[in-house]
Amino acid sequence: MKRSLITSIIMGMLMVLSGALTLALTPTAKIADQRETLDLKTMIPDKFGDWETDESIIPLQVDAEKQAKLDRIYNQTMAKTYVNTLGERIMLSVAYGGDQSDNLAVHKPEVCYYAQGFEITKAFADELFTQHGELPVKRLLAIKGNRNEPITYWVTVGDKAVLPGINQKLQQLRYGLTGSVPDGILVRVSSIDIDNDKAYQLQTSFIQDLLSALDVKGRIRLIGALGV
Repeated sequence: MKRSLITSIIMGMLMVLSGALTLALTPTAKIADQRETLDLKTMIPDKFGDWETDESIIPLQVDAEKQAKLDRIYNQTMAKTYVNTLGERIMLSVAYGGDQSDNLAVHKPEVCYYAQGFEITKAFADELFTQHGELPVKRLLAIKGNRNEPITYWVTVGDKAVLPGINQKLQQLRYGLTGSVPDGILVRVSSIDIDNDKAYQLQTSFIQDLLSALDVKGRIRLIGALGV
Protein backbone atom coordinates (compact mmCIF):
# COMPACT_ATOMS: atom_id res chain seq x y z
CA MET A 1 0.00 0.00 0.00
CA LYS A 2 2.83 2.38 0.95
CA ARG A 3 4.72 1.55 -2.25
CA SER A 4 1.58 2.24 -4.28
CA LEU A 5 1.15 5.61 -2.55
CA ILE A 6 4.78 6.58 -3.17
CA THR A 7 4.46 5.57 -6.84
CA SER A 8 1.33 7.67 -7.20
CA ILE A 9 3.05 10.67 -5.62
CA ILE A 10 6.07 10.30 -7.91
CA MET A 11 3.86 9.97 -10.99
CA GLY A 12 1.92 13.04 -9.93
CA MET A 13 5.11 15.04 -9.46
CA LEU A 14 6.37 13.94 -12.88
CA MET A 15 3.11 15.02 -14.51
CA VAL A 16 3.29 18.44 -12.86
CA LEU A 17 6.95 18.80 -13.88
CA SER A 18 6.13 17.76 -17.44
CA GLY A 19 3.37 20.34 -17.62
CA ALA A 20 5.64 23.03 -16.24
CA LEU A 21 8.37 22.22 -18.75
CA THR A 22 5.88 22.25 -21.60
CA LEU A 23 4.63 25.66 -20.51
CA ALA A 24 8.17 26.98 -20.09
CA LEU A 25 9.24 25.77 -23.53
CA THR A 26 6.14 27.04 -25.33
CA PRO A 27 7.26 29.91 -27.58
CA THR A 28 5.47 33.18 -26.85
CA ALA A 29 7.47 36.04 -28.39
CA LYS A 30 6.45 36.66 -32.00
CA ILE A 31 9.28 37.67 -34.29
CA ALA A 32 6.72 39.54 -36.41
CA ASP A 33 6.11 41.95 -33.52
CA GLN A 34 9.80 42.81 -33.46
CA ARG A 35 10.13 43.46 -37.22
CA GLU A 36 8.94 46.24 -39.47
CA THR A 37 5.35 45.81 -40.65
CA LEU A 38 5.31 43.92 -43.92
CA ASP A 39 3.25 45.15 -46.88
CA LEU A 40 3.46 42.73 -49.81
CA LYS A 41 1.79 45.13 -52.23
CA THR A 42 4.45 47.73 -51.50
CA MET A 43 7.36 45.31 -51.33
CA ILE A 44 6.66 43.47 -54.60
CA PRO A 45 6.96 45.91 -57.54
CA ASP A 46 4.45 45.96 -60.40
CA LYS A 47 7.29 46.39 -62.88
CA PHE A 48 10.95 45.35 -62.83
CA GLY A 49 13.54 44.34 -65.40
CA ASP A 50 11.71 43.16 -68.51
CA TRP A 51 8.57 42.30 -66.54
CA GLU A 52 5.37 44.20 -65.88
CA THR A 53 2.03 43.27 -64.33
CA ASP A 54 -0.51 41.73 -66.72
CA GLU A 55 -4.03 42.37 -65.42
CA SER A 56 -5.62 40.06 -68.01
CA ILE A 57 -4.65 36.81 -66.25
CA ILE A 58 -5.27 35.93 -62.62
CA PRO A 59 -3.18 33.17 -60.94
CA LEU A 60 -4.88 30.03 -59.64
CA GLN A 61 -7.49 30.86 -57.00
CA VAL A 62 -8.81 28.54 -54.30
CA ASP A 63 -12.46 28.02 -53.41
CA ALA A 64 -14.16 30.15 -50.74
CA GLU A 65 -13.93 27.52 -48.00
CA LYS A 66 -10.21 26.99 -48.44
CA GLN A 67 -9.62 30.72 -48.79
CA ALA A 68 -11.31 31.26 -45.43
CA LYS A 69 -8.95 28.71 -43.86
CA LEU A 70 -5.92 30.39 -45.45
CA ASP A 71 -7.11 33.78 -44.20
CA ARG A 72 -6.98 32.46 -40.64
CA ILE A 73 -3.34 31.45 -41.09
CA TYR A 74 -1.92 34.13 -43.37
CA ASN A 75 -1.94 37.83 -42.57
CA GLN A 76 -1.43 38.79 -46.20
CA THR A 77 -1.66 37.14 -49.59
CA MET A 78 -0.82 38.54 -53.01
CA ALA A 79 -1.18 37.15 -56.52
CA LYS A 80 -0.02 38.76 -59.76
CA THR A 81 0.71 37.79 -63.35
CA TYR A 82 3.68 39.31 -65.12
CA VAL A 83 4.50 39.46 -68.82
CA ASN A 84 7.76 40.31 -70.59
CA THR A 85 8.39 41.87 -74.01
CA LEU A 86 8.40 38.41 -75.61
CA GLY A 87 4.87 37.79 -74.37
CA GLU A 88 6.01 35.16 -71.83
CA ARG A 89 3.93 35.11 -68.65
CA ILE A 90 4.78 34.23 -65.08
CA MET A 91 2.30 33.92 -62.21
CA LEU A 92 3.52 34.98 -58.76
CA SER A 93 1.77 34.19 -55.50
CA VAL A 94 3.06 35.22 -52.07
CA ALA A 95 1.52 34.36 -48.69
CA TYR A 96 2.76 35.82 -45.39
CA GLY A 97 1.94 34.53 -41.91
CA GLY A 98 3.09 36.29 -38.76
CA ASP A 99 2.67 33.16 -36.62
CA GLN A 100 4.38 30.01 -37.87
CA SER A 101 3.95 27.93 -34.73
CA ASP A 102 1.74 25.67 -36.86
CA ASN A 103 2.96 23.76 -39.90
CA LEU A 104 2.89 25.92 -43.02
CA ALA A 105 3.56 22.81 -45.12
CA VAL A 106 -0.07 21.67 -44.84
CA HIS A 107 -0.88 24.53 -47.20
CA LYS A 108 1.97 23.98 -49.62
CA PRO A 109 1.17 24.20 -53.35
CA GLU A 110 0.96 20.42 -53.74
CA VAL A 111 -2.08 20.44 -51.47
CA CYS A 112 -3.70 23.55 -52.92
CA TYR A 113 -3.34 22.40 -56.53
CA TYR A 114 -4.61 18.91 -55.71
CA ALA A 115 -7.66 20.46 -54.04
CA GLN A 116 -8.34 22.34 -57.28
CA GLY A 117 -8.38 19.13 -59.32
CA PHE A 118 -4.76 19.10 -60.51
CA GLU A 119 -2.54 16.04 -60.62
CA ILE A 120 1.01 16.55 -59.35
CA THR A 121 3.12 14.39 -61.67
CA LYS A 122 6.55 15.66 -60.70
CA ALA A 123 8.05 17.00 -57.46
CA PHE A 124 11.72 17.46 -56.69
CA ALA A 125 14.05 19.64 -54.63
CA ASP A 126 16.40 22.00 -56.40
CA GLU A 127 18.78 24.88 -55.73
CA LEU A 128 18.24 28.15 -57.54
CA PHE A 129 21.34 30.27 -58.08
CA THR A 130 21.07 33.94 -57.12
CA GLN A 131 23.73 36.60 -56.70
CA HIS A 132 23.03 36.36 -52.97
CA GLY A 133 23.55 32.61 -52.67
CA GLU A 134 21.81 29.31 -53.40
CA LEU A 135 18.07 29.39 -52.76
CA PRO A 136 16.53 26.00 -51.86
CA VAL A 137 13.36 25.51 -53.90
CA LYS A 138 10.80 22.84 -54.70
CA ARG A 139 9.86 22.20 -58.33
CA LEU A 140 6.47 20.74 -59.21
CA LEU A 141 4.52 19.87 -62.32
CA ALA A 142 0.74 20.26 -62.02
CA ILE A 143 -1.54 18.99 -64.78
CA LYS A 144 -5.27 19.47 -65.27
CA GLY A 145 -6.72 18.57 -68.64
CA ASN A 146 -4.71 20.46 -71.26
CA ARG A 147 -3.16 22.78 -68.67
CA ASN A 148 0.49 21.92 -68.01
CA GLU A 149 1.80 24.14 -65.19
CA PRO A 150 5.43 23.86 -63.99
CA ILE A 151 5.84 25.42 -60.52
CA THR A 152 8.75 26.66 -58.44
CA TYR A 153 8.24 27.58 -54.78
CA TRP A 154 10.03 28.03 -51.49
CA VAL A 155 9.28 28.72 -47.83
CA THR A 156 11.09 31.29 -45.69
CA VAL A 157 10.74 30.78 -41.94
CA GLY A 158 12.07 33.70 -39.94
CA ASP A 159 15.46 34.53 -41.40
CA LYS A 160 16.04 31.42 -43.49
CA ALA A 161 14.66 29.90 -46.70
CA VAL A 162 14.09 26.17 -46.26
CA LEU A 163 12.63 23.23 -48.10
CA PRO A 164 9.14 22.28 -46.90
CA GLY A 165 8.94 19.32 -44.55
CA ILE A 166 11.63 18.35 -42.05
CA ASN A 167 13.87 21.36 -42.76
CA GLN A 168 10.94 23.68 -42.18
CA LYS A 169 10.05 21.98 -38.89
CA LEU A 170 13.66 22.14 -37.72
CA GLN A 171 13.75 25.87 -38.44
CA GLN A 172 10.53 26.35 -36.46
CA LEU A 173 12.03 24.29 -33.62
CA ARG A 174 15.19 26.39 -33.65
CA TYR A 175 13.10 29.47 -32.95
CA GLY A 176 10.89 27.63 -30.47
CA LEU A 177 13.88 26.67 -28.31
CA THR A 178 14.63 30.38 -27.88
CA GLY A 179 11.04 31.10 -26.89
CA SER A 180 10.26 32.76 -30.21
CA VAL A 181 7.53 32.22 -32.79
CA PRO A 182 8.84 32.88 -36.32
CA ASP A 183 6.92 34.47 -39.14
CA GLY A 184 6.95 32.88 -42.57
CA ILE A 185 6.51 33.49 -46.28
CA LEU A 186 5.54 31.06 -49.01
CA VAL A 187 6.47 32.18 -52.52
CA ARG A 188 5.09 30.39 -55.59
CA VAL A 189 6.11 31.06 -59.18
CA SER A 190 4.46 29.21 -62.07
CA SER A 191 3.77 29.37 -65.79
CA ILE A 192 1.70 27.47 -68.35
CA ASP A 193 4.05 25.74 -70.75
CA ILE A 194 4.37 22.28 -72.29
CA ASP A 195 8.17 22.62 -72.24
CA ASN A 196 8.94 22.01 -68.58
CA ASP A 197 12.68 22.68 -68.75
CA LYS A 198 12.12 25.97 -70.57
CA ALA A 199 9.49 26.96 -68.00
CA TYR A 200 11.80 26.27 -65.05
CA GLN A 201 14.57 28.29 -66.71
CA LEU A 202 12.20 31.20 -67.29
CA GLN A 203 11.00 31.01 -63.68
CA THR A 204 14.60 31.06 -62.47
CA SER A 205 15.31 34.15 -64.56
CA PHE A 206 12.13 35.82 -63.25
CA ILE A 207 13.07 35.13 -59.62
CA GLN A 208 16.59 36.46 -60.16
CA ASP A 209 15.17 39.64 -61.71
CA LEU A 210 12.68 40.05 -58.86
CA LEU A 211 15.36 39.68 -56.18
CA SER A 212 17.54 42.23 -57.97
CA ALA A 213 14.65 44.72 -57.92
CA LEU A 214 14.07 44.44 -54.15
CA ASP A 215 15.89 46.47 -51.53
CA VAL A 216 17.97 44.61 -48.95
CA LYS A 217 15.19 44.49 -46.35
CA GLY A 218 12.62 43.24 -48.85
CA ARG A 219 14.97 40.61 -50.23
CA ILE A 220 15.80 39.25 -46.78
CA ARG A 221 12.12 39.04 -45.89
CA LEU A 222 11.49 37.10 -49.10
CA ILE A 223 14.44 34.66 -49.13
CA GLY A 224 16.08 35.11 -45.73
CA ALA A 225 19.81 35.50 -45.27
CA LEU A 226 21.19 32.89 -47.64
CA GLY A 227 24.33 31.09 -46.55
CA VAL A 228 23.74 31.80 -42.86
